[in-house]
Amino acid sequence: MKIYVNGTLIDEEKAVVSVYDHGFLYGIGLFETFRTYGGHPFLLQEHVNRLKAGCDQLGISYKPAAEQWQRIVQELLEVNELGDAYIRFTVTAGRNLLGLPGGDYAEPSVIVYIKDLPARNEQLYRLGKPLQLLRLVRNTPEGTERLKSLHYMNNILAKRELLNYPWASNTEGLFADAKGNLAEGIVSNLFFVNKGQLFTPSLETGILPGITRAFLMRLAAEAGMRLEEGFYTWSDLLEADEVFITNSIQEIVPITSLFNVEGQKVIVGNGNAGEWTTELMRLYERHTLLLAQGG
Repeated sequence: MKIYVNGTLIDEEKAVVSVYDHGFLYGIGLFETFRTYGGHPFLLQEHVNRLKAGCDQLGISYKPAAEQWQRIVQELLEVNELGDAYIRFTVTAGRNLLGLPGGDYAEPSVIVYIKDLPARNEQLYRLGKPLQLLRLVRNTPEGTERLKSLHYMNNILAKRELLNYPWASNTEGLFADAKGNLAEGIVSNLFFVNKGQLFTPSLETGILPGITRAFLMRLAAEAGMRLEEGFYTWSDLLEADEVFITNSIQEIVPITSLFNVEGQKVIVGNGNAGEWTTELMRLYERHTLLLAQGG
């Protein structure tokens, strides 16, 4: 594959960054992942806005623009002969002195990765996947709110924890915060339905303000679904009629079984995607189809 590095398309095997890049030295950098539909990035402006806000907070002198990102995506799709793809924009602090800086980062590095999308597994969206409660708690954000930053150790350790559970094949891990409130998945945001109402953990639990999460909340409101953000426990989830997770690549994935750390299993609903989940998937697909058609 060819990727984009600071204005140049280059074979991924030849791409390098400086060992003095503060993204490498101190994890100072941000990224956004999204996918395309018919060659068009979905929710592109929202991803641009989130990354810009993060750069402003970190003092990284990068001003992203949706039109520029669109051009880069189109170039990468064409040169790699792909119709649609997984895209990751990464902005690092760039080369700087060894030691913590006293000012802004004036010369950031911009790297854009691309890879094939996995084949769509229709069974996943009908039968769902399991959700595993984690022992590891969600760490608190490094700043005032969680950025989609290069600091990913908490997520990596959570992924490694799943290796300890022999029943946790093809399972998403679920963080709670230090107070026991449900937070988010390793690579997803959480929603559940109970007694005719939709629930999702509050941003005050320290979760990432997910782009797909926010879009899903708008879809639910437009569909007349009652939605609450708040603080919930594992017991609340066990009583749910439906559970699902969201992210920009997998969209909306039903959760049809729940495992605690002892391996006790609870089936959600009837073990298939529920009514609300199915309706939200339908509404989501309608928007992506319009995008793919150039609408």
